[in-house]
Amino acid sequence: QVQLVEPGGGLVQARDSLRLSCAASGRTFINYAMGWFRQAPRKDREFVAAITWSRGSTYYAESVKGRFTISRDNGKNTVYLQMNSLKPEDTAVYYCAVPKNLLRVADINNYDSWGQGTQVTVSS
Repeated sequence: QVQLVEPGGGLVQARDSLRLSCAASGRTFINYAMGWFRQAPRKDREFVAAITWSRGSTYYAESVKGRFTISRDNGKNTVYLQMNSLKPEDTAVYYCAVPKNLLRVADINNYDSWGQGTQVTVSS
């Protein structure tokens, strides 16, 4: 079992920046990657970004490409999501999660361990 803790989040203005972090503990040796998802009110949870632990390969949703950067610190078992040029439509609860494998890192159905979520609110 993997435990994921996500401090961070908060209320920011449009065009501001914010960094989220996600620390993994427990059976981290079986993790292949880490992903970030978000869920806005009355919307489905959607993929944001993912990174592989070994090679650091990154994947992004089109809506955040060029504004968000995912990175990892293997020594700390921590993944970060740097969010720049934030927009009101980025407002959501952000979750980090661990996938079952590397086959479909953008597929929510491939994730079986989830953090508790952290609220990000971007005001216009």
